[in-house]
Amino acid sequence: MGQKVNPIANRLGIIRGWDSNWFGGKDFSEKLVEDAKIRKYLNVRLAKASISKIIIERTLKLVTVTISTARPGIIIGKVDKLKEELKKLTGKEIQINIFEVKRPEVDAVIVGQNIARQLEGRVSFRRAVKTAVASTMRMGAEGIKIQVSAAKPSRKVVFRCIRSVPTWISA
Repeated sequence: MGQKVNPIANRLGIIRGWDSNWFGGKDFSEKLVEDAKIRKYLNVRLAKASISKIIIERTLKLVTVTISTARPGIIIGKVDKLKEELKKLTGKEIQINIFEVKRPEVDAVIVGQNIARQLEGRVSFRRAVKTAVASTMRMGAEGIKIQVSAAKPSRKVVFRCIRSVPTWISA
């Protein structure tokens, strides 16, 4: 088998940017761990907001968190409380920007979360996958690949969705 390269590495600087924009310096590891904590906290806290991606930018005294979501209304109502909680988590000033995803049916992360939510609600996986493929292709995607895997440890069924909507490199 050949070496596997993350496809995001091929797209960086061409059609995609970094998810964290800052200079590390001597405390690089602390900032990296802090970014992971911020992302994990926001994904858990805003699980029903259909978050696509979280971009973190840092200056000397300010941390700017940009949240791309399909449902901005859910987040807008909680911005002040989120700022306080993130300030308590990081100890720095936080600014939150909310960016709406215009076509959530074509966003790979949102499609995967939608399928996972349906599987947790005991919907048949074939039905969930077929509806996701149909809606994505209807919205004009070039293609979609969905892989659903399941394991059954002790009566509780656990589902994991691996999702990707192909995005081609523009030459």
